[in-house]
Amino acid sequence: MPLPPALVRRRCFRSGGVARTSELAASGIDRSSLARAVADGEIVRLREGVYAVPDLPVPVQTAIRHGGALGCLSRVHAAGLWVLEPPETVHVSMPRTGRRRRHEGCRCVTHWSRAPATEPRASLEEALLQLHGCRGSEEFFVALESAMRKRFLTKPRVAALRARLPAKHRWLVDFARWNADSGLESLLRLRLRSLGLELRSQVRVPGVGRVDFVLGDRVILEADGKANHVDAPDSPSSASKRHKDLVRDAAAAALGFETLRFDYALIVHDWPTVEAAILALVAGGRHLDARVAR
Repeated sequence: MPLPPALVRRRCFRSGGVARTSELAASGIDRSSLARAVADGEIVRLREGVYAVPDLPVPVQTAIRHGGALGCLSRVHAAGLWVLEPPETVHVSMPRTGRRRRHEGCRCVTHWSRAPATEPRASLEEALLQLHGCRGSEEFFVALESAMRKRFLTKPRVAALRARLPAKHRWLVDFARWNADSGLESLLRLRLRSLGLELRSQVRVPGVGRVDFVLGDRVILEADGKANHVDAPDSPSSASKRHKDLVRDAAAAALGFETLRFDYALIVHDWPTVEAAILALVAGGRHLDARVAR
C-alpha cells in the first residue's frame, strides 16, 4: 500500500529538499508511493531518478534539471552576497563526468567543475572561482568581500580559494578586507587601486562619524549603496537621509575636508564620471593639506 504523500515529502525534505530514488527507497519509499506523491503535488520530479520538494527555489530546480548544481553567479546571488547585476539566467556547476540535459526553456550557462554535484548548490568557494572565470575580477572581488564580511568564509577557506586562483590573480584575495560595508565600497577601492590611488577605509572623523574612505589628507569619498536610494526621492525617509548626509558634509567641511558622494548608478553605470571627479581633485593637489584635523 502506498505511503501517505506528506510522509514522502518529509523524507525528501530531510535530505535537503532533493533526493534520488535510491535514497528514498533506502528509507522505505517505493515507486508507487513516489508516483502518488508527485500526483498530489507533494514532491516534483526534476529529472529521471531525482525528486524535490516543490518549494525548492526555482533556480536550484533548474540547475538540477540541467544535470548539475546551482553555481557561479546564481549561487553567489542566492546566498545574498553582493553582485553588480543579478543573473539573467541560471548558472550551473557541472561535474566533469556529468551530462548536460536539455530541458524546457533551457538557457543555462554551464560551468564544468572538478567538484561532484552531490549537493543542490555548489560550495561557495567553487562558485566564486567560477564567477572569476565567468565575469572577471571585479565581480569576483565584490562577491568575495561580501562573503568575508558576512563570515560565510573562514580564513582557511579563503586561503584555499586563493590557492586555486591563477597565480596572477591571487593579489585580489590579498587585497580583500573583512569589513567592507558594501559592494560599492569594494568596487570603488579596487578601481582606484588600478589608478595608483590608496584609500584609508572606514575612517572615524571627530565630529563627523565614520566615513567610507579618506583619500590623502582632505578628501572624503562616500559610496551610497542601493539601500540609500530605494525610496522615492521625495519620500520622508529619503529626505531624512539626504539631510543627515548634508549635515555630515557640512561638519566635514568645517574641519577642512571636501566630500565626494557617489551612488550606485554612478559607480556601476557611469564610472568615467566618478573617475574624472576624483582625478581632477588629485591633479590639483586638493587631497593634500597638512592643516586638516586628524
